Amino acid sequence: MSVDMNSQGSDSNEEDYDPNCEEEEEEEEEDPGDIEDYYVGVASDVEQQGADAFDPEEYQFTCLTYKESEGALNEHMTSLASVLKVSHSVAKLILVNFHWQVSEIMDRYKSNSSQLLVEARVQPNPSKHVPTTHPPHHCAVCMQFVRKENLLSLACQHQFCRSCWEVSCMAQDCPLRTPEDFVFPLLPNEELKDKYRRYLFRDYVESHYQLQLCPGADCPMVIRVQEPRARRVQCNRCNEVFCFKCRQMYHAPTDCATIRKWLTKCADDSETANYISAHTKDCPKCNICIEKNGGCNHMQCSKCKHDFCWMCLGDWKTHGSEYYECSRYKENPDIVNQSQQAQAREALKKYLFYFERWENHNKSLQLEAQTYQRIHEKIQERVMNNLGTWIDWQYLQNAAKLLAKCRYTLQYTYPYAYYMESGPRKKLFEYQQAQLEAEIENLSWKVERADSYDRGDLENQMHIAEQRRRTLLKDFHDT
Repeated sequence: MSVDMNSQGSDSNEEDYDPNCEEEEEEEEEDPGDIEDYYVGVASDVEQQGADAFDPEEYQFTCLTYKESEGALNEHMTSLASVLKVSHSVAKLILVNFHWQVSEIMDRYKSNSSQLLVEARVQPNPSKHVPTTHPPHHCAVCMQFVRKENLLSLACQHQFCRSCWEVSCMAQDCPLRTPEDFVFPLLPNEELKDKYRRYLFRDYVESHYQLQLCPGADCPMVIRVQEPRARRVQCNRCNEVFCFKCRQMYHAPTDCATIRKWLTKCADDSETANYISAHTKDCPKCNICIEKNGGCNHMQCSKCKHDFCWMCLGDWKTHGSEYYECSRYKENPDIVNQSQQAQAREALKKYLFYFERWENHNKSLQLEAQTYQRIHEKIQERVMNNLGTWIDWQYLQNAAKLLAKCRYTLQYTYPYAYYMESGPRKKLFEYQQAQLEAEIENLSWKVERADSYDRGDLENQMHIAEQRRRTLLKDFHDT
């Protein structure tokens, strides 16, 4: 498979969460051929053409450094500790247990303060508490007699010696967890204490419903939002783009659980679908072998000049009215009454139909990145030859960016459709998907032949394609 959940960066290394780390980084020089930032600078350009100002992907977020996020966490902790009259480390355990939702904690505290501490696993449940039964000065883990000052216990009074203590009470059926101020004196050296601090910080951030660690390789940044949703966020340090909710590649309109299921299936069935990976098909008219060297699915045979669709091989002259049929899988309504072998073949046929289109748009994105690079070089050449300024020709670059933005969304409509149940809503989705696909191919054709179209024509097509994309997301993107 050419698309992998983890392809945009590994999980951040816990070594990065260092209070003394350098906050200032040298700015990386932008690669002019990089099309990954296609969300930047395009929206305003399209909206100037009269597009609907409502953007279903608009999402407010803030990028925090280690010190900034640590300060925000400590502010919550100090405030809660003061109200509940508990130590700071106990307050942190309560916050972690309730995912740092202070309003919920306060409601529970007002309702039943004792039950709050039990649910947070910082106080034992009186009705279920099992008192210690081992002899005095005796550790129940190593079975050794130890001095009284070397026996430690939490509120449950289960005593264990210093060398045996772990991060939670070890007594049978005792759920209590150890606060950090209880653990630190047990750690023998500063190196272990620093490592424990980093793990604690990571645990605090991961438990916070409004925070996410940046998944970029070796990136210590934290993303903060007001309302956690499956939306696109981008780190301002490493430029990693990901879904806030699942920390994986952004995948609208498909939800997090569905895209995870789809990518797992693609990985499991990759050998079955390998034959699809070929870049060549035969012209349906003269049968000459044709290689796809651009992102557009509108193909023209170099020998007989026949225009056809790369996906379904249908005649392009009538394809404009048949896009709905090209992108929609026609299920066999009688398949439930047929043999298990027939059902298995139908299931594979359905999967390959959606996978082929998913994979094709992924490859088109790669090919259109090359088109973006050629446009960038052409603009530079024109500016150097005094054939206008960069601003005069920037619309060409914006068109290539918008094309990639729309095609990226279109690619992720196919996992959505694959798992969608049949019915009126799926028919509406497939109709909008076909409309978006048709306008994307029109835009792709014009971008690859930009010299043959005037600026107004190209910008009008940009407006139409983006409108189709926004309409589909507004109606089907999980809110």
